[in-house]
Amino acid sequence: MIATLPKVAAAALVLAALAAIGCTSLKAGAEPETGDEAAFEGAAMGYRGIIRVRVGLDQGTITEITVVESREDRNVGEAAIEELTDLVLMYNTTELDAVSGATETSRGFLEAVESAIMGP
Repeated sequence: MIATLPKVAAAALVLAALAAIGCTSLKAGAEPETGDEAAFEGAAMGYRGIIRVRVGLDQGTITEITVVESREDRNVGEAAIEELTDLVLMYNTTELDAVSGATETSRGFLEAVESAIMGP
C-alpha cells in the first residue's frame, strides 16, 4: 500500500525544496548609488501554486514589492496580493491578517515577502 502525503506536508516539502535550491534570497542587480538599497527574492506556496516576489529594501524599510511569479486567481488572489502589497509597504511589516476569502493566497504572499527579507 502506498501512503500519500497530506496537502500540508506536501506544501512543506515544496517549501523545503525551494529553500534548498536557494530561492529564498537572491540579491538582484547592481547596488544603487546610495549603497544601502538592495533587492531580494522569496517564494512560498499560495492557493494555486508558488508565489515568488522581489522585495526592495533600503535601510530596513520595504520600498518595493514585485510579484515575479503567481498562478493565483485574478479576481480573488491577485486582488488580495495587491491589497497586501499596499499594507506591507504602508506599515513595513508582514505581520498582517489574511484577506477574507483569500486566506491561503494571503499567507503564501506574506511568507514569500518574509522569506525575501529574512533570507536563508
